[in-house]
Amino acid sequence: MEKIRNNHPDIAPSGSTFSRSVKVGNLLFVAGCTARGTDAQGQSMTEQLRVTLDRIAGIVRAEGGAPSDIVKITTFVTSVPAWQEQREAQEALFAECFGGQYPASTLVEITALAEPGLDVEIEAIAEIS
Repeated sequence: MEKIRNNHPDIAPSGSTFSRSVKVGNLLFVAGCTARGTDAQGQSMTEQLRVTLDRIAGIVRAEGGAPSDIVKITTFVTSVPAWQEQREAQEALFAECFGGQYPASTLVEITALAEPGLDVEIEAIAEIS
């Protein structure tokens, strides 16, 4: 089966050693996205989440899908308690992004992300017909 790799430099630039997305058949795997390089870097988790979800949705759209096609996300945060403090605002962002078609979701606390000021990273899998 053909694998189509894309870096989406206009949406969420990737590093030199990985692809931002890989499409295999009708599955799209999106590498972890953050708010890196935006005004949201260093801001609240909610602001970082907004940018991160926008980037993921943009990648899925660029590959011919919609946010409702996302079937699985894994969210990495540097502090679960800090994440939970902003739950209401985050739930509103997820509702806006997914329109009620929520993916399966896993939340993982980690020590740090790739750069200072990054506290949220999300990777996704979408099924695009």
